[in-house]
Amino acid sequence: MKDLIEKIRNRQVILFVGAGVSATVGLPTWSQLMDYVAEALEMDSSIFRLYGDNLTLTEYYSLKTGSIGPLRSWMDKNLSVDNSELEHSEVFRYICELNFPIIYTTNYDNCLEMAHETFGCRYHKVTKVEDLCDMDVDTTQIVKFHGDFEDDYSIVLTESSFFKRMDFESPLDIKLRSDSLGKSILFIGYSLSDINIRYLIFKLNNIWKKSSKQSQRPKSYMFLGVPNPIQETILESRGIVPIVGEDVDPTVNLISFLKELSAECK
Repeated sequence: MKDLIEKIRNRQVILFVGAGVSATVGLPTWSQLMDYVAEALEMDSSIFRLYGDNLTLTEYYSLKTGSIGPLRSWMDKNLSVDNSELEHSEVFRYICELNFPIIYTTNYDNCLEMAHETFGCRYHKVTKVEDLCDMDVDTTQIVKFHGDFEDDYSIVLTESSFFKRMDFESPLDIKLRSDSLGKSILFIGYSLSDINIRYLIFKLNNIWKKSSKQSQRPKSYMFLGVPNPIQETILESRGIVPIVGEDVDPTVNLISFLKELSAECK
């Protein structure tokens, strides 16, 4: 923790934000999204889930309905939150207080952007190559790594879009490679049950393995809301230090962790 705190103070940490963070303000999880998909296809949700992972199931939905249009409409309606929720969110307040230079997120919602506005913090949203121009080094970059609702083409939602995204050669991928070579990464709101984050960590680890300066790799961290010895071992094998909460409630654990970081970094 001392190393992480010191690096946050020196603005040498990239924050990676997953769906677990948005869930703290009541936004639906992937599980709830799959419930909607099953209902739309007139299938029992528990049986539907047995047929594949989330990306496979959304791919099937797209093939059966001809588009992800209705699903996108559901997401537009349900993946939004009032300012009042964010004003009372300790998780988002601490994220803003920690003043990370760069925040990557695989979430589609705009909670991070709204939180920065709510708490009076400057930010620059990055979803495509044009957004990389004219950036201020003192302004937090919010990089929408799996897309943004303002650009449907950018959204990674089906298996096909995931495979295209994971070519790892888009401008955002090149930016991430560049950013991660000089800074530590802190992952919050993720579980290794998510294939997206597993693949990302695997790719980042391979980048360092191929580097002649692997011994100089900055430490990176993932906060786990609950203990999981299997996930912890896998993370360590890929160069990620697991930090595990102590309470039975993962949200309480995340709040406590961010609160401690915020207090120590002031």
